Amino acid sequence: MRLVIGITGASGAIYAKRMLEVLKEKHIEVDLIITRAGEYIIKYELGITSEDLGNLATECWDIYDIAADVASGSQLRDGMVVIPCTMNTVAKMAHGISDNLLLRCFDVMLKENRRIIIVPRETPLNENHLENLLRLRRMGVIIIPPMTAFYHKPKSIIDLVDYIIARILDQLNIPNALAERWKKPAEVEDSTP
Repeated sequence: MRLVIGITGASGAIYAKRMLEVLKEKHIEVDLIITRAGEYIIKYELGITSEDLGNLATECWDIYDIAADVASGSQLRDGMVVIPCTMNTVAKMAHGISDNLLLRCFDVMLKENRRIIIVPRETPLNENHLENLLRLRRMGVIIIPPMTAFYHKPKSIIDLVDYIIARILDQLNIPNALAERWKKPAEVEDSTP
């Protein structure tokens, strides 16, 4: 399996880092594309460089290299995850704008009917955000906002992050045990009338 992973300038670089770590552990090849704003957020939030994250990928591509191999539908990739995804990127995706490599790859994945997952990171959402997300969903894009559950009784930030990464991996049919799956606790009474 080979995936394209895009990182934009939304807060939540920890999700991208963890995703890359898990994919590397699972020996899944990754084409990594990071926007300039994404590079800034990685340094600000994680205290590392985009090159550090690049060490977790198979291939790193410059955001403006429109001639990159990964920009062609003739290159076989199994899917794409944009994590985290800014609302600016969401808007451009929703309206067919492909003015950088990340957006071109999205366009290629869409036309080739490959799996696309975005992890939009914004709150609260305005009407434009919701309309653009709905437009993407209607195109077949899977939208996984980083809204964690708490039934698995997280004890750390990584437990919260892993819950979201597990949901993404599930959508890619990648087996994982990153987060406990729901099981009805014995002490919960049946509320059926």
